[in-house]
Amino acid sequence: MPPPDPNGTRAAYRIGVLDTLSIRVFQEPDLSFDELQVDAAGSINFPLVGEINAVGQTPLELGHTIEAGLGERFIRSPQVVVGVVQSAAQRVTVEGNVNKPGVYEISGSTTLLEAIARSEGLTKVAVVDEILVFRNVDGQRMGAMFNLQDIREGKAPDPEIMGGDKIVVGFSAVKGAYRDFLQAAGIFNAFSRF
Repeated sequence: MPPPDPNGTRAAYRIGVLDTLSIRVFQEPDLSFDELQVDAAGSINFPLVGEINAVGQTPLELGHTIEAGLGERFIRSPQVVVGVVQSAAQRVTVEGNVNKPGVYEISGSTTLLEAIARSEGLTKVAVVDEILVFRNVDGQRMGAMFNLQDIREGKAPDPEIMGGDKIVVGFSAVKGAYRDFLQAAGIFNAFSRF
């Protein structure tokens, strides 16, 4: 999972569920649409081509997919341009040892630090070097582990987080046991069973 480009060029936008697209087929007004919404299953139904899985494709990739479908039997050398009219809110899930686990809406993409900040930071028993990010890549579930402390100190790049990603913050058994001991001890300067 690469870090965001510091020069400001972000990865190409990936179409999400319920996004609204515009599709133009050159010299074919009957096959051109100002607004066509991606359904909840992530597909669009395009005339002469049928159902196309749009989620996860860039607008350019979807244009090529439609061109291939039209070019098979119907139109010689079709030219298709796909644009995103309105982006539906993408969601990222943050769970584990954060102060406010949940599902958070993002627009486009964000970074790991920003996603953790949205969940109001790590708990006292979180493991900063065991931050897992899960992502579906080409239909396969992939994962990567990050050290949040290294990212904060600038020793490691802050990875880009995209809609659909799941972030899981690990639990430190040592910190948890120490916390439980402090809560159970109750009295300072006295030995307690542990």
